[in-house]
Amino acid sequence: MKDGIMQTPVVQPDFLHNPVPEPVSMPDLDITSPARFFNRETSWLKFNTRVLEEAQNPQLPLLERVKMLSISGTNLDEFYTVRVAGLREMVRNKIGRPALDGKSPQQQLDAIDVDARALMQTQQDVWTDLRAQMKREGIDIVHRDELSKEDRTYLKQVFVEQIFPILTPLAIDPAHPFPFIPNTGLTLALELLRKSDKRVLKSLLPIPAQVQRFVELPDGLAGTQRLIMLEEVLLEFLDQLFPGYSVEGHCSFRLLRDSDLELEDEA
Repeated sequence: MKDGIMQTPVVQPDFLHNPVPEPVSMPDLDITSPARFFNRETSWLKFNTRVLEEAQNPQLPLLERVKMLSISGTNLDEFYTVRVAGLREMVRNKIGRPALDGKSPQQQLDAIDVDARALMQTQQDVWTDLRAQMKREGIDIVHRDELSKEDRTYLKQVFVEQIFPILTPLAIDPAHPFPFIPNTGLTLALELLRKSDKRVLKSLLPIPAQVQRFVELPDGLAGTQRLIMLEEVLLEFLDQLFPGYSVEGHCSFRLLRDSDLELEDEA
């Protein structure tokens, strides 16, 4: 422990010169049982947990740790679009063939759900910790409630000139069914209230990929950098998109589409 931070010991394995460990007796293991196998999908989640652990390694440079956190998120996206998508397809088609470890597709999905939820919660906790550390190092990712008058003036110019022209709000009502959302697309879901007659409007606002996710704010102190997320900028200026409406609720979500490929051999 140093300065309140747990230090991770450095391990230098020497497989050529270290002695071979003694064999371990496992009398309760049936070597003919499927239980002798690790499940492929939950093993992959444990691998990605190991990737995430690098984001918690204080021996790595801070921004390298942020990069490892991002890699773990990208890995998880790919896992769901391919491997989880394949299992769900098997369940939909009522294919119950178990894997080598004896788990059916539905049992694998249940196990994945538990492990993936724990992994995603850890990702959020790590991001909160890294964000605080970045702030101490002069990289401050601010919330829109922390903006000054000068910040809002600057961001309004950025919004009007660079962001507003490429926004496409999408209404959701009986006349407008749920629209197509691109794969991995980040979207704001909005519940708006019309001030004139209190009518509720539900809308989607796709966050454009053509604009960088973080907007840099000016007038930071020497040696510091202040950034704000693009979705925070959109929420700050929703009145420009929906004049006459107030925001009753909002959330952001990303959509992952089935990317599993099925190859069929021709006769």
